[in-house]
Amino acid sequence: MREASKKLDLLALSSVPLVMTLGNSMLIPVLPLISKKLGISSFQVSLIITVYSIVAILLIPIAGYLSDRIGRKMVMVPCLIIAGIGGAVSGWASWKMDDPFLVILIGRVLQGVGSAGAAPVVIPLVGDMFKKDEQISAGLGLTETANTAGKVLSPIIGAVLASFLWFLPFWFIPFFSAISVLLVFFFIKVPNQKEKKNQSIKEFATNVRDVFKVNGKWLFAIFAIGCIIMFVLFGILFYLSDMLEKVYNLQGVKKGLVLAIPLLALSISSYISGKKIGQNKNLMKTVTVIGMGLVTISFIAIRIQHLFIYLVLFLIITGIGIGVTLPCLDAIITEGIEKEHRGTITSFYSAMRFIGVAAGPPAYAYFMSVSEHLIYYISGGISFLAVLIVMLFIKPDKRSQDDPNSKHMPKLA
Repeated sequence: MREASKKLDLLALSSVPLVMTLGNSMLIPVLPLISKKLGISSFQVSLIITVYSIVAILLIPIAGYLSDRIGRKMVMVPCLIIAGIGGAVSGWASWKMDDPFLVILIGRVLQGVGSAGAAPVVIPLVGDMFKKDEQISAGLGLTETANTAGKVLSPIIGAVLASFLWFLPFWFIPFFSAISVLLVFFFIKVPNQKEKKNQSIKEFATNVRDVFKVNGKWLFAIFAIGCIIMFVLFGILFYLSDMLEKVYNLQGVKKGLVLAIPLLALSISSYISGKKIGQNKNLMKTVTVIGMGLVTISFIAIRIQHLFIYLVLFLIITGIGIGVTLPCLDAIITEGIEKEHRGTITSFYSAMRFIGVAAGPPAYAYFMSVSEHLIYYISGGISFLAVLIVMLFIKPDKRSQDDPNSKHMPKLA
């Protein structure tokens, strides 16, 4: 009975990354239309994604600290409400103001504040809910799948909504947030935890510093890979959204459907990866190398062959590579950190992912202005860098190799 209840908790929790992803990614296919409606440049319109991410980057560590001190749910629910308010502000400005760009950005700032304390807290909460590593891996696989499912649905939903009114996607952010608030509030049962020792900020900072002193190399490696993945993913989505419209004359729902194809591959592969990796740290490393290797190869192939059908095929391969990698990164970092510091440490990981989200669109806007080929060189090059980082710095402890049930996590060179 308790297992069934935990599954319901997990499904409710999965609504958070789903909703947060929808609230951001469904704007990507609409960005060219927003640019036309507001009379702003590609770089300016990319700031609608970037300011959201920058605010989240700054506040995620604070949210992680608070979730360790006052509880995951106490942070998550208010932040979901703030995210909804931010969407409403952007929607109102687009509807009522003659020059709404600045207020849209203010709304996106609020949404970033809310996002900082919502989606990133999901990872440590999954770790709190389960005791066995294979259950944690499967749970993280499901939440990562919800995240990627949001990416699959978002271009379609965004395009459909914008086909009625260009600013309608902003108004659906509070709607989606309200649904997630209800699910989290009524269905998620936070596990009973031992009484926490009250720590000063100085004591807490010292403990976190000690965690990095012991585990720093492999943690920084995972931070870097998470950042690279999101940089490539959101950068290439921004590029595709623009290219499909300008080169292939695909707009609206048709463009959304094409954008959804590689993201669907990402979502399915993420779910399968989370189910299969269990607690095998060596397998996690191998899958990560293979995944980022596939991403590297796909961009080399796109550089060689530009036909539309091959473009879609190779981006599907990119989606699969990213999809199998993400649950491995989530599992390594969650299972490798003690519960009392899990929220804080995973918040740094989430912040690094948001750095990738923030940097991707404006960076790719610049690459597009220089050369289309530069996009493929950069994407393939930094994906290969991720492969090297995994191979050089993520080395499971020999005790975890000899004993699959060992709690000893990766020690890095």
